[in-house]
Amino acid sequence: MKKNIIKKIFIKLSKFLGYELIDQCDFSSPTLNKSLNDDLSIINKKSIVLPLGDVSITKKVDSVLIVFRTNTDVEIWDQNKKRLFEKPKIEYSLRALKSLIRSVNFSKTKYPNVAFKAIIVDDKSKEENLNKIKKLIDGSGLDVNITSLNHEKYKDTIKLQKNDQTFSNLTSLLQSFELGKEHGKDLVFFVEDDYLHFEPMMEEMIASFERIASQVNKDIFMCPADYPYLYMNNEKTNILIGNKRHWRTINQTLCTFMTTKALLDKYWDNFYNTCLDRSDPFEKHLNEIYTKEFCISPLKSLSLHLTNVNSSYGLSPFINYKKLWDENEL
Repeated sequence: MKKNIIKKIFIKLSKFLGYELIDQCDFSSPTLNKSLNDDLSIINKKSIVLPLGDVSITKKVDSVLIVFRTNTDVEIWDQNKKRLFEKPKIEYSLRALKSLIRSVNFSKTKYPNVAFKAIIVDDKSKEENLNKIKKLIDGSGLDVNITSLNHEKYKDTIKLQKNDQTFSNLTSLLQSFELGKEHGKDLVFFVEDDYLHFEPMMEEMIASFERIASQVNKDIFMCPADYPYLYMNNEKTNILIGNKRHWRTINQTLCTFMTTKALLDKYWDNFYNTCLDRSDPFEKHLNEIYTKEFCISPLKSLSLHLTNVNSSYGLSPFINYKKLWDENEL
């Protein structure tokens, strides 16, 4: 009895001082009142990963703005190849949006105080396809707005391109970046409509951002996909511990990534210049940022870029592609 009283006092004192205790006899944390198999981290407060202890969160996430770019007609931009599963483009757009909605709603159950807002930038979808998108978001329970791509606004800004598809892609990207700059407050997630997301994607992105950004004491860039092209060069990388998986530092991304409003403002010239003309590589000006700032991608992937099976910019390794595809059937 005396031992139990002393134990309770010690637990209360530890909690008061901000320490967490581990009882390895029954694999629990008496200060958190949780099994060690449970999620031990506390959003906006501390990230706990066994056996590494806790990280105090200084880079807190209060809101996430998602800017989702859609083109439901172009099969693969600038290519004549077919995507994996060889379906019409609208099928990829809808499944991508469904998987994103599922991931956000899953994250909301974990982090109910994080505010989510989504803007869909649509590039001339047929009315039939647009109605399918509207039906999907109407039942999502999320704050989602659809805005049409304004080609006319940028005709004197973006350099004349060899084809309309390239001009539309640059226009869509610039309008998305501008919306992120105008409406973003905290995290901004730019995402294209040919990515399928695992349900824990958004939870892991938010929690790992808080942990890693707090550790390095600076805002970061995050890519949700583990691209095959990242393994084709013998480049050094650093491995970091996120919320529930490892992350690696990278120096290249495509145009689906998450960052902060502060970094969007800081490197606005790079974002803007990316859209003025087609560069080689396309993301040249974005990649320049990663020579100065941390950019990371997950091991293994949180999202799947649905391109042709032979594309080095597509299918992440060690993923059950068919299972993820089927899970997001409408």
